[in-house]
Amino acid sequence: QVQLLQSGGGLVQVGESLRLSCVVSERTSRIYAMGWFRQTTKNMREFVAHIAWSGDLTNYGDSVKGRFTVSVDNAKNTVYLQMNTLKSEDTAVYYCAAKGWGPDQISPAVYDYWGQGTQVTVSS
Repeated sequence: QVQLLQSGGGLVQVGESLRLSCVVSERTSRIYAMGWFRQTTKNMREFVAHIAWSGDLTNYGDSVKGRFTVSVDNAKNTVYLQMNTLKSEDTAVYYCAAKGWGPDQISPAVYDYWGQGTQVTVSS
């Protein structure tokens, strides 16, 4: 059973940075790419970023473009989300997720495995 273990997150001030990590327990042929999502109590799960394990096919949600960067370290089976210039509206629970090959990058339904979630709170 593939497991995704997240770390990072916490409480920061507006304008500061955080880095989230997500370690995948095993790389199977079913896992081609990784995604990051976030969710607040009021909203549905929102797409944040996508990357293939090859390092390409990066894609970002409109609200984070230019501020967030997704990357992978294949040697460590780890995907990162570097979040800079954080805003109060970035406050949410962040999830990493893994998917197989396919054109849809932003729909939560196409992701097969999910991390446990980590809270990011940006205080003004």
